[in-house]
Amino acid sequence: MKGPNGAMGDEREQERLAARFEGYRGQLRAVGYRMLGSLSEAEDAVQEAWLRLNRSDTAEVANLGGWLTTVTARICLDILRSRTSRREEPLGVHVPDPVVSGPAGVDPEQEVLLADAVGLALLVVLDTLAPAERLAFVLHDLFAVPFEEIAPIVDRTPAAARQLASRARRRVRGAAPDPDPDLGRQREAVDAFLSASRAGDFDALVAVLDPDVVLRADLGAGPVPVGVSLELRGAHKVAGQALMFAASGRHGRAVLVNGVAGVLNAPGGVPVSLLAFTVRGGRITRLDILADPDRLAGLSLIKLGLTELGLTEP
Repeated sequence: MKGPNGAMGDEREQERLAARFEGYRGQLRAVGYRMLGSLSEAEDAVQEAWLRLNRSDTAEVANLGGWLTTVTARICLDILRSRTSRREEPLGVHVPDPVVSGPAGVDPEQEVLLADAVGLALLVVLDTLAPAERLAFVLHDLFAVPFEEIAPIVDRTPAAARQLASRARRRVRGAAPDPDPDLGRQREAVDAFLSASRAGDFDALVAVLDPDVVLRADLGAGPVPVGVSLELRGAHKVAGQALMFAASGRHGRAVLVNGVAGVLNAPGGVPVSLLAFTVRGGRITRLDILADPDRLAGLSLIKLGLTELGLTEP
């Protein structure tokens, strides 16, 4: 049996290990979010990484942060592969979990989560990648993990891991270009869109939309209203659908969605839809809409600092 000093020493060592882990928690959540597009699953992956840390002998680990990043990535890869194996038929439109903040800006914890401009458009593209491609791209391009360390995670050679990341990079660059960096310019385009929608001005709507604008709407498991399309491409089609929902837009409140201009529609203080806009060159190139009531209720908007918007406690 261990004496009192031995037990106390183990307890202190556990406290030191927990403190070191907490120092990396933000980065691990960021890895999980980029890998999974789900805030809750990212938290689960981080918790599992902590459990594995407790069960491991890390005395000879020189880079604990790198070790934890690798472990978290492995856990996320297993989750992605499990998703793929369970998917028997194509899913409807799915918008990854948004990170919502007030119009004044994101808080420090969100800044870590949203580093590298991880917008919803990027997460949507990452969802189309094979699990190994996603891991290689996320770890190398977003967290600077060498391919020599990525290779054993995906059971590939370093050269093959490099090819995985390269393929993913081409997809990302083609489908998720960076938005205008000026948030004020983004907001001008969004405000013009809302004004035109509320006024029923079709031509003004078309003018603020990129000719190849893409709209994606995640309504959850409920029925799709008559005349509504979950995926649209082209300014005229998107403008036409926007006019159908002009009334709900009157309750829109300015927010940031993953750090870019967005709108939260909350008539009566109850969130019914969240819109994330991608603006390039002063025009809206992409509109991602989350209108799944269950997921909106789970965003805990009150806790995200949006009480000034008059929302009802979920």
